Amino acid sequence: MARRRIKRPKRIEGVLSLPGDKSISHRALILNAVARGSAELCGLPSGADVAATRRILKGLGVKIVPLDGSDRVAVHGRNWSLRESGGILNAGNSGSTTRLLAGLLAGQPFLSVLTGDASLRSRPMARVVGPLKAMGACVMGRAGDSLAPLVIRGGSLRGIEHTLPVASAQVKSSIILAALQATGDTVIRQPASSRDHTERMVEAMGGTIKQDGLALTVKPGSLQAVDINIPGDISSAAFWLVAAVCHPNARVRLRNVGMNPGRTGILDVLKDMGANISVEGRSMVGGEPRADLVAESSPLRAVDIGGETIPRVLDEIPVLAVAACLAKGSTTIRDAQELRVKESDRISATLAELSRLGAFVEERPDGMVIHGSGELKGGTVRSHGDHRLAMALAVAGMLAGGETILDGSQAASVSYPQFWERLDTLRDN
Repeated sequence: MARRRIKRPKRIEGVLSLPGDKSISHRALILNAVARGSAELCGLPSGADVAATRRILKGLGVKIVPLDGSDRVAVHGRNWSLRESGGILNAGNSGSTTRLLAGLLAGQPFLSVLTGDASLRSRPMARVVGPLKAMGACVMGRAGDSLAPLVIRGGSLRGIEHTLPVASAQVKSSIILAALQATGDTVIRQPASSRDHTERMVEAMGGTIKQDGLALTVKPGSLQAVDINIPGDISSAAFWLVAAVCHPNARVRLRNVGMNPGRTGILDVLKDMGANISVEGRSMVGGEPRADLVAESSPLRAVDIGGETIPRVLDEIPVLAVAACLAKGSTTIRDAQELRVKESDRISATLAELSRLGAFVEERPDGMVIHGSGELKGGTVRSHGDHRLAMALAVAGMLAGGETILDGSQAASVSYPQFWERLDTLRDN
């Protein structure tokens, strides 16, 4: 298990480019894999999750050719005609890969087996399996078809009307991928909005998804491959934003960050807390907005985070909890029970580790209360094998007095292999 020693630098300053957005990358690979024609993708991240999607698609007969530069590939689409794999499809630790590909494979007329590591095999799949079964796919799994491995015999899907029990971009996207292959329209009703990368990309590729309030109507049809320049991942940006606004002597510029409205909850929450973050050079490329972000040292105040904000900040809650420790007052995070079924139980794990650094915290069934003291102290913490928790604790170590020792620091490589290198470039000791 890798161990890192972290100390608070005198200053945090620098300009960073970020890994490509994971959510957009998964969808760019999958949708171009089943489109007509070929597309060039630029800005793909090198983390394990997107690599799992690439590996599985290649196992299904998709030709993905590396181009000059490690983040560029050409994807040769198969126009919805994938090839049955002779082996098990391993998604590693990626829930996005598993849920999205379950929807894709539900429409393919062959047998597929989707699995992953121990963490992924413990994460809930029933909200994907239920609607795919209703559409006509045969899907089986452990624990009453609610856990991976999933065995999928697809083909001959029909459109349905389905109401999502919670706002989830992964579940929504899984149903959309199946609906594009079905007979008849599919209507998806959402309780709240969530990131809309799939809808934007399907429409850019010639597909039809009509939106009426929170209801989506998906029409089946073919797609045309499109080149996509993937923006920087705002979930990765979140760690540097929090480090900068919480440190007393900091200024960080993050280039070409994806600004999809379903993903910018982190900016809204930090600005509500009083963070000095400016948005510069806005542009629109491939249907996705992007901009540079500049974050500077700021006095923060406590806020209440819940309701419709939660789907827009779910991945960023561990690092927002770090910011809350440094804020004035008590921050409440509620309606976030979904965090209990991520790579770790992110509610319990986040609070347990922050308490080791002197945080005053309370655990709630659906979230937490953090009583900001304005300071953290060094200590020994562990990542629980969770990439987002590893990086959040690294940020806590940059803000704490004394030395912080992080066990399991290698978990960061799942989504951000360059994280520790970038951290070192921002430090001015």
